[in-house]
Amino acid sequence: MRSLITQSKCLVVKVGSTLVTCEGGRGGLALDFIADLTRQISVLHEEGRRILLVSSGAIAAGLQRLGWSHRPKAMHSLQAAAAVGQMGLIHAYEIAFAKHNLTAAQILLTHDDLADRTRHQNARATLQTLMELGVTPIINENDTVATDEIKFGDNDTLGAMVANLVSANALVILTDQPGLYSRDPRLHPEATLIVEGRADDPQYESMAGGTGSHISKGGMITKVYAAQRAAVSGAHTLIVGGREPDALLRAMHGEPMGTLLFAKVSGDTK
Repeated sequence: MRSLITQSKCLVVKVGSTLVTCEGGRGGLALDFIADLTRQISVLHEEGRRILLVSSGAIAAGLQRLGWSHRPKAMHSLQAAAAVGQMGLIHAYEIAFAKHNLTAAQILLTHDDLADRTRHQNARATLQTLMELGVTPIINENDTVATDEIKFGDNDTLGAMVANLVSANALVILTDQPGLYSRDPRLHPEATLIVEGRADDPQYESMAGGTGSHISKGGMITKVYAAQRAAVSGAHTLIVGGREPDALLRAMHGEPMGTLLFAKVSGDTK
């Protein structure tokens, strides 16, 4: 089943706050990680693949810039942190991509943008045009205007919705865990890594644990839900440890790492 990933020509890569920031956001952006990620994406570009990058980190980066040690609960404070942090986040990516002669674009979305038919079509057309131009879209939730009612809630969901939007072949979720385990490995050392399975298999929901970081909003369960959502449009999801050397390249070249949750494929009647 790994060929489902290696043959993907259009993929959404989602990276979370715990990877793109240091010390859970208190140490600012992880510039070395961002530089290495963009290097890997540049190699995939050279291979003729189209990449859309969904990156968290704006709020976490904003907390550091504002000198806040903990994520606030007030919506307007979160929005303020996002407004401050998004500038630094996109600037870091712009510099990193430029070193590989690649152009990046910032795309900020809310749930309304994808729920409304006209805005949905406009977003799809813009993203497709950017990819045709060889530009890498860097996508994040528009936290500065989102409210509790319209927030995606986590960028795993956003990554899946973007995969649906552009009919991507694959969603690759880079996380701080090696993949999905049979039980929470932080509490159960005997837990085993799930290598692959159907995205719609209900047992994976019960296996997924909660978030392990005060700065991250999602957790493994949101990644399982994202895989289910991505599968609706036929996209396969790979959950892989982003701190592994060349994790993205190795995964896309077929190395058996992480957890592959695949959509229904031709001939699959289960």
